[in-house]
Amino acid sequence: MADLSIRHEPIEGPSAWIGRDVHPNDYQVELSVACQDEIRRVVDEIRAFPLPTIVLRAEAFAMPACREQMARVRRILDHGVRFAIVDRLLVAEMDTGEATAIFWILSSMIARPVAQKLDGTLIYDVLDTGQQALPGSGVRPDKTNTEIRFHNDNAYNETPPNYVGLLCLRQAMSGGHSRVISFHTTHNALLARYPKELPRLYRPFWFDRQREYHPGESPVFAAPVFENSEEVKARFSVHQINSGYALRGEPIDDGGAAAIAAMFEIVEEDGLSVDFDLEPGQMQFVDNRALGHSRTLFVDYPEPERKRHLVRLWLRDYGRRAYPG
Repeated sequence: MADLSIRHEPIEGPSAWIGRDVHPNDYQVELSVACQDEIRRVVDEIRAFPLPTIVLRAEAFAMPACREQMARVRRILDHGVRFAIVDRLLVAEMDTGEATAIFWILSSMIARPVAQKLDGTLIYDVLDTGQQALPGSGVRPDKTNTEIRFHNDNAYNETPPNYVGLLCLRQAMSGGHSRVISFHTTHNALLARYPKELPRLYRPFWFDRQREYHPGESPVFAAPVFENSEEVKARFSVHQINSGYALRGEPIDDGGAAAIAAMFEIVEEDGLSVDFDLEPGQMQFVDNRALGHSRTLFVDYPEPERKRHLVRLWLRDYGRRAYPG
């Protein structure tokens, strides 16, 4: 009898796209003149009546044009190609704190920001700290300048975010190119070309929990790469999987290694991903369970004030706002 938890039919619809067939109007959302005027008024209000960014509520500000644009972003995330590039905040007109506050407000129109660390961190800076992301160190790859292969954010937690938002404040001197890929398309390719390997991706792998757990809890978390509920959802990060098995002191099983190799063979094929350089002021949003995203290695400017800097928000409308969800 077939295992009904595994999807055996191709995934159809706009979420199962191939990069070369995706057009900019499928994912680009432009902030209109009216929206920019609303943002300027909100920045003026923030300057006059400052508050911590995390207490700002979108409904406290009259921003109908921006609300309309962010509703379009949500439709793309839920029913379209599952990623959007919003162009753009005029970051030259505001300081880093003001730009982050506007990003927070606009993102809150999509869904509720949630904690990205056990300590309750809601706003997360993506930049190179010079550290190494070693197994069990708790140093995430986004705190380095290394290549980050296709993954879902927070794959090592029981409740990953539904959506991930990124605001680019500064680009690197070179590199740091962004890529997104449909894990629904990846699943279709696995079904067609690697039907023997696909079932292993529906069984658990060990993930390094990145030290985001309470004393006495396990440093690793077990979960499958794919689960089939209302639709196929992905939970993939080869860095955390490799580190999870390292922390367990055991090699990944042959079937698991073959399945991950098959997955990477597909996602790294030319033409499947959409590639772009996120520019200052641009915001990227992705459906975190349907898409994988990655970035290439980058080289920073030597001056600290010019180093590559992105701000990240995790968005999820269910469960607690705290990290465990």
